[in-house]
Formats: sequence, structure tokens, C-alpha cells
Amino acid sequence: MAIQLIWGNCTNDVWCDFINLNLEHEIFNDLKGVYIIWSGEIPVRLGSGIIKDRIYDHRNNQEILDFADLKVTWAEVSENSMENVEKYLANVLQPEVGERFPDKQPIEVNLPWN
Repeated sequence: MAIQLIWGNCTNDVWCDFINLNLEHEIFNDLKGVYIIWSGEIPVRLGSGIIKDRIYDHRNNQEILDFADLKVTWAEVSENSMENVEKYLANVLQPEVGERFPDKQPIEVNLPWN
């Protein structure tokens, strides 16, 4: 059975710009879960952890920045499930950047675009 995630977006229900997203907003205080970065139809990078910290780190990754018009979304996931959810997302989306994903049993979730 799939877990229903609530994927984050920005004002007026638009996807957030990866570079300009305000990671100092209170919503990101202690927020743990999974995130997806994409460009157009291409999944670029995904992962899990403390959302704010991970996105800050990725903003310094030229391999990610080489893609145009990057968007980002995130979803809160319990700490004991987030690596399993990350594994599922990696299997389904096969992002362009990052090839090491947790050796965990995947937990199915809804995708942000469905």
C-alpha cells in the first residue's frame, strides 16, 4: 500500500524555483523527508534528510546547476521511512545526478505530478 505524501509547492500552487526557494522560511525548520529536483521532464536529483540542508548543499553542485530552469518539491516523511521512500523514488524516477541510493526496501508513494 502506497503512502500518500503532501508535496510542497510555492505561492499559487506553482512549483518552487530551486535556486530562489527561501529555505529560511519557517516551514523548513527541522523538516525531514524527501525531495525531488527536476528540469522540464527530467528528474535531476532526489534524496532524503533535513530538507533545508540537502537543498543548500545541492545549490553548490555544478552537475545539478548545469540543468536549466530547475524546480524543487519536498514532502515530510518519518525518519524511519524516508530512506525507503527515497529508494522507491530513485527506482521510479532514475535521476540524472546521484547513483548511490539506500540499500532499503522501497516504500511506494504518490509522485508530485500525479
